Amino acid sequence: MTGGAGAGAANAASGPLDMLIFGAHPDDAEIGMGGTIARHAVAGYRIGICDLTRAEMSSNGTVERRSAEAEAASRALKLAVRTNLELPDRGLFLQPDYIERIAAEIRRWRPRIVFAPYWEDRHPDHVACSHLVQEAVFNAKLRRYMPELPAHTVQETYFYFINDVYEPDLIVDVSEAYPQKQEALKAYASQFEMPASGDVVATPLNQGYLERVEARDRLLGQRRSLEYAEGFVCKLPLLVDWL
Repeated sequence: MTGGAGAGAANAASGPLDMLIFGAHPDDAEIGMGGTIARHAVAGYRIGICDLTRAEMSSNGTVERRSAEAEAASRALKLAVRTNLELPDRGLFLQPDYIERIAAEIRRWRPRIVFAPYWEDRHPDHVACSHLVQEAVFNAKLRRYMPELPAHTVQETYFYFINDVYEPDLIVDVSEAYPQKQEALKAYASQFEMPASGDVVATPLNQGYLERVEARDRLLGQRRSLEYAEGFVCKLPLLVDWL
């Protein structure tokens, strides 16, 4: 995922993206691959995140605060663009109009690489997001599907881990970019902090979740003597050119 050249200085609102990451909620992409995003953004790649929902069913925080937190996280990661399809939180199902919305986003930004959550996770929305994106990636290349938008073929699709971790097909060294990942995650204070008072309830996210994410990334990096790493799965064999 580190080959090729990014468009760096191009205007954030124009031109294709090198990478487009889909998540069910604002913070999903940061949890799973914030270091990978930060590393490639600093190298000049144009990277975007598309959140499918506004996380309106979250136990803590508000939609407005979560949106502001997502903006702060985007700045920390130096994203070229971030969008939100405003699909219903806890209402993500494999239905044609949702697939069309995601396929249109792919055709709009014409990314080389698409990322989605891994298809096994304790949160049903993460699983649904994975399947929706896979359907949309396939449909986006069909010229007779939504013919009003030019078809686009994604070169590669990778899957990142959020809550549950399985055996990765590849890992990315994110050691140098890890402070940016931490900054992006800490932007979501409404989700990850447990104030002493106020209208906040205990959830798995504010009970040491960020510490567990860091431990996961440290453990994965240890397998290749790295300080931190993030893991990914792909459905197609990895192509390696030794020449």
